[in-house]
Amino acid sequence: MSLRRIVVRRSRIHGKGVFAAAPIHEGERIIEYKGTITTWKEVDHDEGKNGYIFYVKRNYVINAAPHPDALARYANDARGFTRMKGIVNNSEYEVVDSRIYITAKKDIPAGSEILVEYGKEYWETLRYNLELEN
Repeated sequence: MSLRRIVVRRSRIHGKGVFAAAPIHEGERIIEYKGTITTWKEVDHDEGKNGYIFYVKRNYVINAAPHPDALARYANDARGFTRMKGIVNNSEYEVVDSRIYITAKKDIPAGSEILVEYGKEYWETLRYNLELEN
């Protein structure tokens, strides 16, 4: 797992994205999701706007929001609000001893965006919070 194998740049899906700088093989761990380790109760939810929280369990939450150098936080979900025909998730989150990795579900060619499913609960919560604002 080498950070030189990925780059962050503008995504066609949303904001910034993580891209393969070199080919990545199926099953390969691409990058670890890092940030401040805290609890669900103590994490800064930013009134429901913090999309960089990775919930492992109630007493173990990773908050990447205050860490712009935590590159995994820039991985987008192809099944999000902005969907593009023919673009699907090519990676998945893998939990190993409370560490979170983005792992390739299939071979990813150099130059391709690394896309990982956030989960149904993430999108339901985001939609709910957006409705509260309107």
